[in-house]
Amino acid sequence: MAESISQASRRVGNTGPQPEAPRVVISAEASEGTDPRAFLHDRVTGDYPIDDFGFDPEFTESVLLPLMRPFYRNWFRVEASGLEHVPADSGALVVANHSGTLAFDAIMTQVALKDDHPAHRNLRMLAANLVFETPVIADLARKAGHTLACHADAERLLAAGEVVGVWPEGFKGIGKPFRERYRLQRFGRGGFVAAAIRTGAPIIPTAIVGAEEIYPMIANASPLARVLGLPYFPITPTFPALGPLGLIPLPSKWMIHFGTPISTSEIPADAADDPMVLFDITDQVRESISASIARLLAIRESVFG
Repeated sequence: MAESISQASRRVGNTGPQPEAPRVVISAEASEGTDPRAFLHDRVTGDYPIDDFGFDPEFTESVLLPLMRPFYRNWFRVEASGLEHVPADSGALVVANHSGTLAFDAIMTQVALKDDHPAHRNLRMLAANLVFETPVIADLARKAGHTLACHADAERLLAAGEVVGVWPEGFKGIGKPFRERYRLQRFGRGGFVAAAIRTGAPIIPTAIVGAEEIYPMIANASPLARVLGLPYFPITPTFPALGPLGLIPLPSKWMIHFGTPISTSEIPADAADDPMVLFDITDQVRESISASIARLLAIRESVFG
């Protein structure tokens, strides 16, 4: 029968002591051979594996990823490089730039690691409160293995050997105007660095080029955003003018590069409480991502090429 999900682990914002999250892994070969009838039977009976975060690997592989693969392969034609920098069987923290109005960049990074990494790694993303406050989206995020962006959850996942993804620019990154494309926003206070230091996990600076052009945000209807309780309400050349058609992302050419890891294994765990250490490593990560973005932009032949 399905492993039960503890109420403590599903409560948003819980940071108290919790048992180590068990890893649930299915191979690419097994997932490709999933019997649809068996899958539906398992959903009805509840006889399927999940972990303490609600991660449902079979649902992710059978339902969520197939919906995203056409965007990855055919629409954005993503080229992923540097995948060898992501460990095959141990924890790592992927830190990437954020852009695009909607978080397609996070999803495409998830597909890259699952499909193109030799070990077919699952990316466990740290998401904002808004994700887990949104009906339907919250449940799908949990099933995909993602959790609230808090230190406790990040450390549990890294200690369990998972690949964790964080986009420290947050809404400042995905909600910035098109005129500021590929300009990195503030990376916060370095909370992601503290989690990596406490667990000894390497930090993988990751650059994403292409997401900036999928929804060129030319204005922000901030009064409407406040009414709707959103961080921003984008105005693009196609939305809201074209209605639902304006939600179709433009087919820009994407490149994702996983950069050289920044090791934290030799840094004392108590350094995670030193603001200067956190600032220094955060700055290293930011500079690495910025340099990779510049390089990728230089070799990309055209925005839609």
